[in-house]
Amino acid sequence: MKAPFLLLLVFIPAFGQGQVGASSGEQMMSLTGEAQGTTYHIKYRDERKRSFQKEMDSLLADIDKSLSIYRPDSEISQFNRSMSHRFMSPHFYAVLKKSAEVFRDTKGAFDPTVLPLVEAYGFGPTKRPKGAFVNVDSLLQYVGFQYISFDSVSVVKQKANIRLDFNSIAQGYSVDQVAALLEAQNIHQYMVEIGGEVRTKGQKNDGQPWAIGIENPLHPAKLQTKLTLTNRAMTTAGNYRNRYEANGQVFSHIINPKTGEMEQSSLLSVTVFAEDAITADGYDTAFFVMGLEAVKQFLITRKDMDVYILYSDDAGRLKTFSTNGLKNL
Repeated sequence: MKAPFLLLLVFIPAFGQGQVGASSGEQMMSLTGEAQGTTYHIKYRDERKRSFQKEMDSLLADIDKSLSIYRPDSEISQFNRSMSHRFMSPHFYAVLKKSAEVFRDTKGAFDPTVLPLVEAYGFGPTKRPKGAFVNVDSLLQYVGFQYISFDSVSVVKQKANIRLDFNSIAQGYSVDQVAALLEAQNIHQYMVEIGGEVRTKGQKNDGQPWAIGIENPLHPAKLQTKLTLTNRAMTTAGNYRNRYEANGQVFSHIINPKTGEMEQSSLLSVTVFAEDAITADGYDTAFFVMGLEAVKQFLITRKDMDVYILYSDDAGRLKTFSTNGLKNL
């Protein structure tokens, strides 16, 4: 699964293991752990004080076994080695279906077949020497979600050597699945965070909304702003953590699937707010590739999402853009 290359979200108050007291006199369950190559923090109010850690760990392991390109035995790895695959779990189809939506709506700015380029630039499970020459033209022939066809039963490649990588969307899906697990237990006050992707419902025990901090990309140890998050999800894409420098060039994990080139725009981080985490997670990287002006135009007709974008001007100063839906948060 996606490595924790971004930790743009700082949760207030700090997490702990077990039960945490609240000003109302009630207690909130707080669970922390590791899964999918990152960490998770989950808080929820349950009058019965039940712990669902085993169930959550099992669920996250099942998703990992389906969608992780770092596991040779996963469903997605099996498909990447073949021309077709019959779904073994509901996770593959669910994420594939959402990926098709985001690919279509962003006109290819989000494309989960970008794995050959990701690996060529030194990211992903297959490590290449840092700074090695990348023949973009030769690799672009193996990038194109239009070569993938699927239904609710199976997925097929229309062209050999096309491979899928859900790292830029699967963690948001995992957040939603943990939230669904809690709601199935009649829990309606919670905060779920996995690898920096977060979703909340209801309020904390003291009647206050969940407070979320967004990191300053020019000073990563500091917060740029704090927002409240109620009955919504938020995820962030950025290019200033998962990167390296070689031969005088900066290599970033965010790659434009249309050109095959690493993004070198003025954008530093894009945080997307949506009803569910898979939507936010799917669009955050696409928005990064699209650029500020294209995102502004896109969101004119997409009132279901908000964005908070941090970018640098020509003088290197940090600038912000946020949609109207965030003004009161």
